[in-house]
Amino acid sequence: MFNEPKHVSTGTLHNSFERRAVLIGGLQAGLGALLAVRMGYIGVVQNAKYTTASESNRVSLTLIPPRRGLILDRHNNPLAANRSDYRVDLIPDRLVDREDIVDQLGDLLQLGPDKIQDITDQLDKAHGFRPVEVASGLDWDKFAAVSVRLPEMPGVLAQRGFSRWYPTGPSVAHLVGYVGPASAEEYEKDKNPLLVTPGYKVGKDGLEKYYEPSLRGVPGARRAEVTATGKVVRDLDMREDVPGQPLKLSIDGQLQDYASRRIGLESAAVVVVDCHDGAILALCSMPAFDPNAFVGGIGRLQWKMLNEDDHIPLLNKAVRGLYPPGSTMKPMASLALQLHGVSPDEKVLCPGGYRLGSRFFRCDAVHGAVDMRTAIERSCNTYFWSMAHRVGYDAIAPVAKLLGLGQEFDLPGTKQRYGTIPDAAWKMHRFKQPWSAADSLNASIGQGYVSVSPLQLAVMTSRIATGRNFNPSLLFDKPAPLGPNLPFTAEQLQVAHDGMFRVVNGSGTARGAQLKVGDIRMAGKTGTAQVRALVSRGHVGDWKSRDHSLFVCYAPADAPRYAMSVVVEHGTFGARAAAPIARDVMTFLFDPGAAWDTLLAMEKEWGGTPMQRMAAKYQSFVTHYGTSAPKVEGEQAVAEAMDRTEAPVAPVETVVTEQETAHDQPAPSPAPSATPSATAPSPAAQPSPAGNPQ
Repeated sequence: MFNEPKHVSTGTLHNSFERRAVLIGGLQAGLGALLAVRMGYIGVVQNAKYTTASESNRVSLTLIPPRRGLILDRHNNPLAANRSDYRVDLIPDRLVDREDIVDQLGDLLQLGPDKIQDITDQLDKAHGFRPVEVASGLDWDKFAAVSVRLPEMPGVLAQRGFSRWYPTGPSVAHLVGYVGPASAEEYEKDKNPLLVTPGYKVGKDGLEKYYEPSLRGVPGARRAEVTATGKVVRDLDMREDVPGQPLKLSIDGQLQDYASRRIGLESAAVVVVDCHDGAILALCSMPAFDPNAFVGGIGRLQWKMLNEDDHIPLLNKAVRGLYPPGSTMKPMASLALQLHGVSPDEKVLCPGGYRLGSRFFRCDAVHGAVDMRTAIERSCNTYFWSMAHRVGYDAIAPVAKLLGLGQEFDLPGTKQRYGTIPDAAWKMHRFKQPWSAADSLNASIGQGYVSVSPLQLAVMTSRIATGRNFNPSLLFDKPAPLGPNLPFTAEQLQVAHDGMFRVVNGSGTARGAQLKVGDIRMAGKTGTAQVRALVSRGHVGDWKSRDHSLFVCYAPADAPRYAMSVVVEHGTFGARAAAPIARDVMTFLFDPGAAWDTLLAMEKEWGGTPMQRMAAKYQSFVTHYGTSAPKVEGEQAVAEAMDRTEAPVAPVETVVTEQETAHDQPAPSPAPSATPSATAPSPAAQPSPAGNPQ
């Protein structure tokens, strides 16, 4: 049988079409409703999000690094300032062909191989958007040459901004510190986008680091309309940055620069204190580094030059250098002896030394009968050995601490080391040994276990000069409060004053360092600190085997205004190395013109200013080492080098012979040795100590 075909009527077709139309229409309506809801959600609920995203495609928002707060001296002269400059930076994450870009910049900016190598080293350590400085302080021609090629060099940023500038360079390096790009560790700790903003630097050492929060300031912002490729069409808006707060110090900037430069080729520290309020006027340590060179990050050759220098330019000798004070302790010891009943008029016979049991400690000369004033004037060891043996060194140590030795002071950003003023309890705690009579003899003339800093010596001198218990301060108009009253009478202080006056103006060990400024007189005390036990002293060719040279002083002698300490590492004798520096620095305080004439003549013989000498030395390193110097080990290595000190010297039991007799007077304007290996001046021949312990 055959199936008959199904009959489809017009009505059936019509009904089928309507059902399909309703289904499709319903689906379309549902989809339209969903689209409408989604569009409404995007347009209303997420309006702010997509408006911002759209705006960010059209508008570029960049941070403007704030200008750091100025660091000023007491006369409002800048020690650390900001100057406008043109700079070029690299953004590591935006670089496409790093080697090619660096080579192009080297050609455009005329960078040497050493500088290109330093940039490559920094790129190896950088990541993300942390900028790497290529060059700053560019002239317009070089800046323009880079700017016109920016579209061809992705990752290169050329801009005008402000950079940190230290007008006197090395003279303030250890005092002020330096700035540099933020490290990855600093960014991870802070997560502040300002830290990865090109051109922004953070404090790395000294006052720059200590006062970073107040010196930093508030960044500005710039809104600009840009194309899809990032080209600026027009500026839309700008918010100016807010500079950091200025920091005003008690430092006299010109004095700081003069004293630092007067140190010359020596390795030394100079500290000057105002005797009216204890304010620090100069805190110098030389040689030093140029903080301007650290702003963009230190390079291989600079690091090698600084790290291998045996004069240790990375160490702040003024507050972290520790030295035996030698005979500079004798005025302090005279006060301690008077407190314990010793009459300043009592005389001690000096036959050329002092016998302790079977040992004979040799003095530098046969002084005959000397009283306390004469013992200070002629630096007679025998007198102080005899008196220390009588009263005991435990009677002297507390007075040394009272006058500031072995103490740490509240000074921001200085990282001081406080040294050692030993006594019986200290030696037992440290070495599990009892204090001996020989220890007393050594310590009484500033040898043995005794070690102090130049800052402490300056504080001691200011307290002896004024009879007031000053504490040093670094901030202007914010003197530190006075300590407890000193237990000395005016008569007791006058004995120390008379002895120190005669050291310079009588027949003492520093009469060649007299001031030649009107009727102003200076009082002082020389010191020579032995750095190692020697069987035969004097003709020592090795620079590091020579004795340290020290001098403390104040002026005017009749109305003290300035107190000073000078320590010259391995300078042989206090009268020959330290005292002339102190004389010239003190001259500057009363007659700057005459002092500058003297210094400028010296600098011609030394090869120019510290910055000029450093530049010449760097060029010699470039010529000699080229690109073969090893990499800088990182910021941690630099920080550790800033904090390090020389290896401690074992206590010298043999008492030092201070050869500062009348025939060892300084020349009117002596120049330091040109090189560390220069032959030391030959002192007067001395007989071998009889029975001296080694």
